[in-house]
Amino acid sequence: MKLYLTLACFLVLQVSIAQEVPLSAQSKTWTLQECIDYALENNITIKSATLDKSTAEITYDQSKSERLPNLFGSASQNFSNGNSIDPITSNYVTDQIHSTNVGINSSMTLFQGNQLNIKIKQNKLLLEQSIFQEEVEQNNITLNILENYLRALYSKESIVIAENNWSASEKEVLRAKSRFDAGSIALSDYTEAQSQAATNKYNVIAAKNDYQQLLLVLKQLLELTPLDDFALAELPDNSAILSIPIDKTALYQNAFGFLPEMKVSEMNLSVSEKALDIAKGAYLPTLSLNGSVGSGYTSVNDAAFSDQFNVNFNQRVGLSLSIPIFNRNQTKAAVQKATITIEKANIQKQTTEKEVYKKVETAYQNALAAQEQVAASQASKVAAEQTYQLAQKKYELGGLSTTDLVLSQNTYTNAQQNYLQAKYLNILYQQLLQFYQGNEIKL
Repeated sequence: MKLYLTLACFLVLQVSIAQEVPLSAQSKTWTLQECIDYALENNITIKSATLDKSTAEITYDQSKSERLPNLFGSASQNFSNGNSIDPITSNYVTDQIHSTNVGINSSMTLFQGNQLNIKIKQNKLLLEQSIFQEEVEQNNITLNILENYLRALYSKESIVIAENNWSASEKEVLRAKSRFDAGSIALSDYTEAQSQAATNKYNVIAAKNDYQQLLLVLKQLLELTPLDDFALAELPDNSAILSIPIDKTALYQNAFGFLPEMKVSEMNLSVSEKALDIAKGAYLPTLSLNGSVGSGYTSVNDAAFSDQFNVNFNQRVGLSLSIPIFNRNQTKAAVQKATITIEKANIQKQTTEKEVYKKVETAYQNALAAQEQVAASQASKVAAEQTYQLAQKKYELGGLSTTDLVLSQNTYTNAQQNYLQAKYLNILYQQLLQFYQGNEIKL
């Protein structure tokens, strides 16, 4: 009865745990494209860039509104006693005065060294720059997912290799024990077989841990929780078959024209140039138009409240001109700083060009090398596999020592890993080249 109760409690617990896991997270297999699409919608880095773009839009709209007149309403109620000036009639009186003032004021900048128009153009550039910066973040996330997805698949296949080696080494331990019990091998040969089996078991554990760590990286890029069940879809067999562009000049030109990093650096230079124009605008005078309407009431006057409001109603319109003469070299310093900022923007643009050139050149050279490495490592793997199979047969017949068998197995393992690494590097760098040309990542 206790056993039945324990089993029932266990089943209830499992059902409750399963119910707590979201349906979207249960046993879902993710393709590379699904990972990219999901991350572009949910990654917080991209969301932050989108918010920066929204802020730039608001700033741009607000700068256009700076050319419009402002409008303020005012109202005041005052009481004075003794010698004072009537705030409505401006007469000097000695009395208790109750007064009311209401008004509407407006002002508009007509000219401010053309700073307002330049500021609007600058904020428009900043908005366009934020759009390209959002694309930069989207590209970074896309490439991070591509790299880590392929690394995870490589790690997943490495687990299979490690498990096969462990299984083979366990069988070799059994053979070694039989031969040791029969007295045909020394104790050192038997313990070496055991040591190799233990090493291969360790490699299995390490491979599985590495795979889980890579899945965690992908989950974080997709903004999934560690509890979400996450599995990767296998790549099609022809995923590595891609053509590498031969014309390197066209390759670089396409990359410079496509990658938003270049647009961001160019926009940054243009924004800095506008900042210099704004700073120079402070040398010019400012012309403003202002106007107001208002009225008021005072208790000194015997007329009724409404009559006084009609009589005291007034309108004012005026122009004001502010001419900068000396502002403690603030404008001069601002111009100098803006000039330095332009120089720094030029340097940043050159740095960006070098980084793009390096990325494209690295991907190109690695793609060429990876193609050759795939062919070479595949031939090496086939040869090492045949050698290892022959070594196993010799070991079974007693014609090979345990040490030589272990060496043959390790050589075969290294050949498998080299081929696997070359295979996924070939896919990665070819996809990078395609991406730098403005093509979609398709596996």
